[in-house]
Amino acid sequence: MEVTNTSGRRKTSVARAYVTKGSGKIEVNGREYKSYFTTPTLQYYVTQSLNVSKVREEYDVKINVAGGGITGQAQAIRLAIAKALVEINPEYKKDLRAEGLMTRDPRMVERKKFGQKKARRRFQFSKR
Repeated sequence: MEVTNTSGRRKTSVARAYVTKGSGKIEVNGREYKSYFTTPTLQYYVTQSLNVSKVREEYDVKINVAGGGITGQAQAIRLAIAKALVEINPEYKKDLRAEGLMTRDPRMVERKKFGQKKARRRFQFSKR
């Protein structure tokens, strides 16, 4: 049984996807993905790569994900699955690239600077 494993990252979330031939079962951290991601938007993110390449019912996916929030985790999973599908069949890359699923989103939280309350928010200024 051939297992393809890839990783995807978004903000501080890291997802490792293990893709095998199967019946379309998706498991996230040992749970069914619909119980892990309760909102339809997040469930859509998880299945988006499989739906775009039209192989939703052909592969089983096991995912380990850690760090960040649930939206970042869902988007990290989306990238990991897309990379695995391209590794399995390079013909999927054209469609996945057109949907923007092959690009790692580089946006990260800006660091807090000293002498300020947050990254850009300054402490309140008092003239008198």
